[in-house]
Amino acid sequence: MDDTLIVLRREFEAAEGSFLARLRSDLVWDRVAFSRLERAMRVACGQYEGHDGLPRWVAEGFYEVSHVVAEWTAHPNFPRPQPAHYYQDCLERMRDLADWFFRGWHAYQEPHVWRDL
Repeated sequence: MDDTLIVLRREFEAAEGSFLARLRSDLVWDRVAFSRLERAMRVACGQYEGHDGLPRWVAEGFYEVSHVVAEWTAHPNFPRPQPAHYYQDCLERMRDLADWFFRGWHAYQEPHVWRDL
């Protein structure tokens, strides 16, 4: 879990090379950085599932990512070299992970496989 928290902190703080830094500063949807963030969020969801007392910075990060990424990329001139469904799937995944994190369970019937995006 420690590695996951390190990745999440870097991503949520928009450290250099993070998905959020690339998105905000460069207007680039970095697929590798997105995958790193998404995997860390998914691991954290599984680790925190059913636990009380969530670290505030993690909760704030989940909230921000699930809302702000959609807002930043909603502008019609935001560069989208991938097919539209890729971005829609990614935004849906961010909402699903935030929902799972805050509720303590995900909405999918088990066994559920989170496919890579």
